[in-house]
Amino acid sequence: MNDAFEGGALDLPGWRHVYSGKVRDLYEPDLPALGGAHPLGDVVLVVASDRVSAYDHVLRPGIPDKGVVLTQLSLWWFEQLADLVPHHVVSVEASAEPFDGLVPDVVAGRAMICRRLEMYPVECVARGYLTGSGLAEYQASGSVTGIALPAGLVDGSRLPEPIFTPATKAELGEHDENVPFSAVVETVGERAAATLRDLTLAVYARAESIARERGVILADTKFEFGVAAGADPADPGALGVVLGDEVLTPDSSRFWPADEWEPGHAQPSFDKQFVRDWLTSPVSGWDRAADTPPPALPADVVARTRERYLEAYERLTGTALR
Repeated sequence: MNDAFEGGALDLPGWRHVYSGKVRDLYEPDLPALGGAHPLGDVVLVVASDRVSAYDHVLRPGIPDKGVVLTQLSLWWFEQLADLVPHHVVSVEASAEPFDGLVPDVVAGRAMICRRLEMYPVECVARGYLTGSGLAEYQASGSVTGIALPAGLVDGSRLPEPIFTPATKAELGEHDENVPFSAVVETVGERAAATLRDLTLAVYARAESIARERGVILADTKFEFGVAAGADPADPGALGVVLGDEVLTPDSSRFWPADEWEPGHAQPSFDKQFVRDWLTSPVSGWDRAADTPPPALPADVVARTRERYLEAYERLTGTALR
């Protein structure tokens, strides 16, 4: 395991660290070192670490190769969706030469140079199946973000049609909150809200079809969209909406093996469910309600989680991770 990708930001010549999330580190060009301008324009470097989070905690150790899986799977999906919506990736070309504006070799495979965007403050969630927070909301009200659903649905039920169930973007360590479509209209305007909803459902429909052909159910997923820096987010037609962040990975989506789908209980999944299950089991000794950090993950939980991430990549793309 490469511990360098478990911790915080790295020292990358030609780039200056500006932000770290639960999994990704963001860098902007070190313009003085590059002679005052970046050769690719107004860009950022997005590096996916091997950090793994659960229940709003970043855990140790990380999952080996997780950052590579997230980046390579996102790149594969961006290609599948390019005719529906443009994406933010400018280059993944790597170089051992410092200060040349390319992806540094040390993070090759897990990093993308991306166009800088003005991001919409909305998590654009599409659900084709009922589970997770959507299931909890349905059980309480018979609806999800104000969308009424048929009676009698259970955990894992396929919905009559996919639905757009947006959420607010939470600060690091906080929970996203599901909101009705009207809240998105209030936040970004009617035109932009309709564009985000329509794009979310179109991308989900394409991805769900592709995954199903490969024996994988895409139960739900979330997207992030933006517009080019300096554009008016309320006028998405001016320069077009761009798909940003990661896309359709086990961190942002629920992928289930189609041949094991059985509504009525939690489904097997290609993600960090082994981590969640271990943390909430008596074996871990961790009290989720207490104000104490989770314990270190056992080696077998790390290994099994890594296997699920790799299997998701290989099933969907049809190739082994290089």
